[in-house]
Amino acid sequence: MKHLVLALQFLTRLPLPAVQADAQDFAKAMRWFPVAGLAVGVAVALPWWFLGWLLQPRDPWLGALAALAGWVAITGALHLDGLGDVADGAGAAHGDRARLSAVMADPHVGSFAVVAIGLQLLAKLVLLHALAPAQWPALVMVPVLARIAPIGWTLFLPPLHSGLGSRFREGVSRLHLIGWSLAAILAAVLTSPALLALFVAVPLWGWWLRAKLGGISGDGHGAGIELVETALLLALVLLP
Repeated sequence: MKHLVLALQFLTRLPLPAVQADAQDFAKAMRWFPVAGLAVGVAVALPWWFLGWLLQPRDPWLGALAALAGWVAITGALHLDGLGDVADGAGAAHGDRARLSAVMADPHVGSFAVVAIGLQLLAKLVLLHALAPAQWPALVMVPVLARIAPIGWTLFLPPLHSGLGSRFREGVSRLHLIGWSLAAILAAVLTSPALLALFVAVPLWGWWLRAKLGGISGDGHGAGIELVETALLLALVLLP
């Protein structure tokens, strides 16, 4: 239970009691990231369904905006921050990995970050509007499945530095990845086969990280979660 609480504290802004934990406990919290994603999924799908489809007159745009606001609020824009850092680094580095790392570590927000975060929010808003009412179970699962991805990236990509990207490595194993992958397949069978796009999006982002950055970091995890979520939404719209 401690590890689940730590996962919820790290990935959400839910008011939870403080727990005593060491570095090993924190590493093991990654095993529970997908469960924390369930809390995010509910925070997204509930306002989307209630404001977009239950109330009269129905307004899918209002539901989409409420869902997006819930998405940002419950995560505290944590992953958007990672997306912005990666965008700034990739945009300014011009292939120089040392410069890329320096730019990503800079706390200032550049124009690439602003554009990337703006486009990401706009993409989610449009895709949330395009979803059909019957797709609400699949919408709940989108944040869940996206938070399986960091387990894979942690296991198969080298850490860039001794930060968040490496802190989880000792807390997960391939057995955890296999178990959650089977759960993802079951979720796709029960809700929408389009969610199987997870198994394309996750390796693609891992390949990009390896080719451009050389490994994984906390920012790489955050950006990847955001992009995988958008990829799954797009799959639900194009392959309902």
